[in-house]
Amino acid sequence: MISNNPTYEKFIDDHRWAVITTLRKTGAPVSSVVAYARDSDKLVVSTPGATFKRASLQKDPRVNLCIVSNSEPFNFVAIEGLVEISKKDLVRKTKLVFEKISDMYEEPNPLEKWLEEQDRVIIEISAFRVSAVIR
Repeated sequence: MISNNPTYEKFIDDHRWAVITTLRKTGAPVSSVVAYARDSDKLVVSTPGATFKRASLQKDPRVNLCIVSNSEPFNFVAIEGLVEISKKDLVRKTKLVFEKISDMYEEPNPLEKWLEEQDRVIIEISAFRVSAVIR
């Protein structure tokens, strides 16, 4: 489980887009929109190896992932956590993300080649605080 709240858990499972916020060296926040998936008690995001979010998270593993609904009233679940950047089980974890967005994006074929060409990594988020506004 990501949280102890069943309403938050359902929201996490039912949605697929989030805003991930990392920190610059100066401490200033930087945000971007990402697709995510659940992998047991962690959340995973696939990203190219050369992104700012990867570089910043290697220096400071603190992250906020704010999962948002697709329509008004724009409910959200915010997850504060720590990140591990990994290539372990890269294909399976990337497939989890593509399953969540399969109605909009096709999984690259062959996936392994695409992952290699982009030097993709998995950002694996372990939550330590979860909050939400769900109306």
